[in-house]
This record gives sequence, structure tokens and C-alpha cells, in this order.
Amino acid sequence: MKTIVYAHPWEGSYNHAILTSITKDLEAKGEKVQVIDLYKDGFNPVFTAEELAQFNRGETPYKLVKEYQKKLSQATELIFIFPVWWWDLPAILKGFIDKVMLSGFAFQEDKKTNTLKGLLTNIEKTTVISTSTTDKNYIESEGGNAIQGVFINRTLADLGIKNEHTKWIHLTTDEKRKQFLKEITHEI
Repeated sequence: MKTIVYAHPWEGSYNHAILTSITKDLEAKGEKVQVIDLYKDGFNPVFTAEELAQFNRGETPYKLVKEYQKKLSQATELIFIFPVWWWDLPAILKGFIDKVMLSGFAFQEDKKTNTLKGLLTNIEKTTVISTSTTDKNYIESEGGNAIQGVFINRTLADLGIKNEHTKWIHLTTDEKRKQFLKEITHEI
């Protein structure tokens, strides 16, 4: 099952065009696909003190979080689609990681070695598709790279998603974007 995690609030965005293109192509090929649309779902990325106490125990009071966990458990492939804002993931996607990737579901902590063991080993392939007005080379060169260095190499790896099975595609200009929409279905 291919699971798309989508994080953009505007249906007129280029991100939404990517989502639509990929979803239509996968469905036309007879692929099973499910979409987690964080904005459309009204996902709240902010923790309260009470929620944080539950998070530390690997629990959640939210039906939506449990639904997301079920979808992630069914996934063999993840596709993230989001804009890069201030050199990083949108806050709603960071909150998705914080609230959904709970201890006992997405990772286990080894208190003796102070390391994490990722539990999302059902994910065989991951594609990260980001957009911005800034070129990927610039994002990679300026003060560290929150997408590759933190999100892919650290966060996803700590969740059990192997880096060698993760591809990052970043888009900027309109010309490249139009060409990408024609070619994206060959990349997934």
C-alpha cells in the first residue's frame, strides 16, 4: 500500500498539483493508495501538557492519530509532499511526526544505550517531494540541511525507514515544475 503524507493548505498550490498527478497515476495503474492530508483533516500539530504526558507513555487521546497509525502500519511505501518553509518542514508535518510517531508504535528506546530502534520496518521505499522558491543546492549548502540531514537521515532512519530506500526530489522553477508534473509518475 502506498501512503501519501501531504502537507499544504491550499488546493491551488503546486504541491496539490503534485498530489493530484501522483494519486491519479497510481489509481490508473491499479495501485492501492491512501492519502493523509494533514490540513484537510484538521490535524492539530500542537501539544498540550496533558498530551505530552500521554506521548511519553506512547499513548494518544486522538482518533485521528490512531487512524494515521493504522494507515502507516498498512504502508509499504511512503510519499511525503510538502513545501520547504524557512529551510525546514512545515510545522504541521513536524507536529505529525511528534504526535503520530509514538514510542511503541514507531520506535522503541533502549535506555541502556540511549538509542532508538525504529519499528516502521514495513516501509520498503520512501519518496520525499519538497518545493520552494530556493534551489536544492542552496538548501543543502546553507547552515546544514533540515530535509536531508535531519528529516531523512535522522528522523526517518530512527523510525526504521532506511536511508538507502529514500529518495529526495526538490522543485523550484516553473519550467522545472511543469516538466516534473509530466515525469513524476515515472519516479514513484
